[in-house]
Amino acid sequence: MKISSIAFPCLGMAFVAFFLVSCNAAPDIVRDMNGDILREGANYYIIMPVDHGKAGAVTLSSRNGSCPLDVVQSKYGTDKRYLNIFSFTPVNLKKGVVRESTDLNIEAAGGSFCGEPMVWKLDSYGGEFVVSTRGVKGNPGAKTIGNWFKIKKYLNHYKFVYCPSVCKTCKPMCKDIGISRKGKSGRLVFNDKPFMVSFKKF
Repeated sequence: MKISSIAFPCLGMAFVAFFLVSCNAAPDIVRDMNGDILREGANYYIIMPVDHGKAGAVTLSSRNGSCPLDVVQSKYGTDKRYLNIFSFTPVNLKKGVVRESTDLNIEAAGGSFCGEPMVWKLDSYGGEFVVSTRGVKGNPGAKTIGNWFKIKKYLNHYKFVYCPSVCKTCKPMCKDIGISRKGKSGRLVFNDKPFMVSFKKF
């Protein structure tokens, strides 16, 4: 049986079209614990599903009673009385949703006794790269590169990653965000052992 020579070019064109569509597909949407879409600007608790057999959560804590405030694992588990709430602002605000592997600012809601911005920022402290506050919201580029984080799928939940792509000429260090056990601080730090997180609507 003779096969038309037109079939192969058409097949090739179809493959190229499929490849281009696949490459341009938007990253998956991040979802909260109820399966709802994580929305830009909405407030959420950051929950750690399992840590040494019990659930935990993320909050803020001062450095030895002084400023700035660092991002830490709460000593009180998921007790909301001791937790901060956080909002997420992607670099691209057009759709109003938070997507995986996308640069975003993370900000604690409300003020603090420090009187400083509550935007997450990578900082150097105690011989580690820690997640602190005092970051700048928006203005993506080389001067704000330490203020951008990403959420990625991790097992059945998510993890935080520092690997900003907001600066085309920069070569940032890329690493998962885990929990420091140095001095039992529980700070969020650069770590080879990422911790799982989920998001609960406030």
